[in-house]
Amino acid sequence: MSAVYSVDVRVTAPVHDTEVTDRVADAVTNIFPTADPSYEGDQIVAECHDMSHVSELLHREEILDTARGVFFDTLDDDTFTFELNKQAAFEGRINFSVGGPAELGDIHVQVRVTEPSAEAFIDAIAPPTEDGAPIDTE
Repeated sequence: MSAVYSVDVRVTAPVHDTEVTDRVADAVTNIFPTADPSYEGDQIVAECHDMSHVSELLHREEILDTARGVFFDTLDDDTFTFELNKQAAFEGRINFSVGGPAELGDIHVQVRVTEPSAEAFIDAIAPPTEDGAPIDTE
């Protein structure tokens, strides 16, 4: 990701009575290390402007095609959203939540891209692949 992007990432995660708030915050920072989570009401809220660690995890876990599908399926103008499993995030892994939310809720992520475009940003963090390997589109 050598280009400069203007990105606002907002992360929210519910905290239930049976959960330890710090563990939910750790789940968020394991995926978004530059985020500074705070406890607001019954949820953790965090913001950051960087998804390079997310991109590293997507490459490492070899789930670029899955990520692209999730990102493009929710793309609306300059914004896309996705849900992550809290337990996987606590372990430093990305597992997209599909279907209904997990019993204790999921981590909700909203990404707004203002420069250059959401499509270009998605291509940078989760590039298209061929036979499972990222394609160099430049």
